[in-house]
Amino acid sequence: MKATNLPDTVWRKSSWTGSSGTDCVEIAQTCELIAVRDSKDPGGPVLSFGAGAWSAFLTSLKSQEG
Repeated sequence: MKATNLPDTVWRKSSWTGSSGTDCVEIAQTCELIAVRDSKDPGGPVLSFGAGAWSAFLTSLKSQEG
């Protein structure tokens, strides 16, 4: 999927950026999915996840913090 397939979608930039401050991941939520893209290529490819898969991903990340 391309970001252009998600018009009028509000993208949020991650608070965790690379050392240059421009290497960021952005996410957007629609009623059906969570979309993830590279902020350096806003019109490029998008990874999309269902709510259950996204929740499992976040749970996994949180369990690895520390």
